[in-house]
Amino acid sequence: MSRATIERLYAAFERLDADAMAACYAETARFDDAVFALQGRREVGAMWRMLCDAVRADPGGGWRLEVSAIGDASAHWEAHYRFSATGRRVHNVIDAEFDFDGDGLILRHHDRFGFWRWARQALGLPGLLLGWTPWLRHKVRTQAARRLQRQLGAAAR
Repeated sequence: MSRATIERLYAAFERLDADAMAACYAETARFDDAVFALQGRREVGAMWRMLCDAVRADPGGGWRLEVSAIGDASAHWEAHYRFSATGRRVHNVIDAEFDFDGDGLILRHHDRFGFWRWARQALGLPGLLLGWTPWLRHKVRTQAARRLQRQLGAAAR
């Protein structure tokens, strides 16, 4: 059942269906990666909606998702897109780990990717020079958290 949930999650992501992605998570799910640390399906779903909306808003951005090595509690995925804040193209390589509840819904989702590699692509020279620093990681996390709070506020209206 857990493998099927992972397959549903990434099939929904490929078609940019944030609602279907959110439905893969338990109400008390946690998500974390180098940018986000989220609690609950509401926050996780809002993150996916924010990312899907950004990709949808850039039809020429070259969105492509490649998923491989799906296991019972893990997957490897690669996203190709244009980073909306800078217009720069990104190829992010991610390894995901999952824990599930008794119904096969995601309780914990942890994505690992090279932040410095991502920052070099997404931010250009500042990412190259500062992508390894805690300062830049904190700045990106803070900006992403602000965008997510706006997304959550818009969803509440």
